[in-house]
Amino acid sequence: MNKNNESRIPEILVKYEEELLADWVKEQLAASTLRPDLIGERELRQQSVEFLNLFREAAQGGNLTDIEAPEWAKVRDMLAGVSRLRAGQGFSPSETATFIFSFKQPFLARLRQEVKDPEAFADEVWAATILLDKLGLYTTEVYQKSREAVIARQQAEMLELSTPVVKLWQGILAVPLIGTLDSARTQVVMESLLQEIVETGSAIAIIDITGVPTVDTLVAQHLLKTVSAARLMGADCIISGIRPQIAQTIVQLGVVLTDVVTKATLADAFALALQRLGLTIS
Repeated sequence: MNKNNESRIPEILVKYEEELLADWVKEQLAASTLRPDLIGERELRQQSVEFLNLFREAAQGGNLTDIEAPEWAKVRDMLAGVSRLRAGQGFSPSETATFIFSFKQPFLARLRQEVKDPEAFADEVWAATILLDKLGLYTTEVYQKSREAVIARQQAEMLELSTPVVKLWQGILAVPLIGTLDSARTQVVMESLLQEIVETGSAIAIIDITGVPTVDTLVAQHLLKTVSAARLMGADCIISGIRPQIAQTIVQLGVVLTDVVTKATLADAFALALQRLGLTIS
């Protein structure tokens, strides 16, 4: 630091702006984490120019320790945008964080040029390193949250795709379930089924659990909730796919399905549904 205990960082950012930009872009293009398949040199340079301008403006405010301060808001917003963009493009966390960390070498080199006093140089290096580390970690945090949001959205989409409601016949719907039936999936099944009952005016819904590997008390309760919800909408439910081992498990668990019609196969359930509607296959 200088005699007034003020950092030289803002001054260096102004004095060496063009050199810093050139060296920084060069560092990024030479980095092992560069992804030319995901980002071109032109876009990389544009992001670097924008960050350097905002970084310089924020640093001139004098606060070089708290990146949560108002003067750093534009820098945070810009880095958040870059992190979200790169998360969506397929960059890794380290590849995203390199955008900031690669700025260290060019900037510390300029510090070495300007600050000759060893003690002052050490103080400046420490301040610059902490500041850039905080910004680098911020990009990683935003990246992680973005990836988690993408994964959550994809899981929700897969959940919807894995629980289709199929119209077998006029007035007859079927929900073929494959895999484990948990609370979240039951909610999706229930919402999809009820919506389809309303839209088609169907009177019978077949819930096929042939693809459900095991049925425990919780799964049985989820099935009963779905059946009850469908009944409230005016549709009767038939549960098909009751294999011998599942029937034994249900009995051993003491789950009461006396009010629910069950069938061994989807074909049997469909035949019963047609019969209830007064239809026959000839």
